[in-house]
Amino acid sequence: MMEEAVRMILEAVGEDPSREGLIDTPKRVSKAWEHLTQGYGQDPKAILSKAIFSEECNHMVIVRDIEMYSMCEHHLLPFFGKCHIGYIAQNRVYGVSKLARLVDCFARRLQLQERLTQQIAASLMEPIGAEGVGVVIEARHLCMMMRGVSKQNSMMVTSAMLGSFREDGAVRGEFLRLIGQSAQ
Repeated sequence: MMEEAVRMILEAVGEDPSREGLIDTPKRVSKAWEHLTQGYGQDPKAILSKAIFSEECNHMVIVRDIEMYSMCEHHLLPFFGKCHIGYIAQNRVYGVSKLARLVDCFARRLQLQERLTQQIAASLMEPIGAEGVGVVIEARHLCMMMRGVSKQNSMMVTSAMLGSFREDGAVRGEFLRLIGQSAQ
């Protein structure tokens, strides 16, 4: 079904899907989209539940510069950048690789950066009873860079602050400082 849709798109833009360079394109595009949208088949709760550990840890934990790639739901063009995650543990911590897997789970869906940021934060709060969670995503959107306004150096920054990260300016400021953002 997807391969046929790609053939139709190729024809709609004036291409010949049977020419040598395009013969396997529908199959390649279909396989690429399967990878780019694999997050729909993943359960964020299952990802996290496999890596929650008891640990006497009641301070801020940060993983920064998690590479992420997603697809804008408005134009079906990529956006990409970095995700920074912080949380204040309450004697339970996440396995660090699961945080990156959680980012990929939500990013590998058709997305809005605003929703992606919130989904990651909300998923992290409850399973370990975190005192607070902060998520910041910095991303470049090809829908803004290669079409429309064509602003090559634009960067979108979104944040979701929950619990103490929202309520306590000192906690929020420490997180933002440690990820390299201005705390003002």
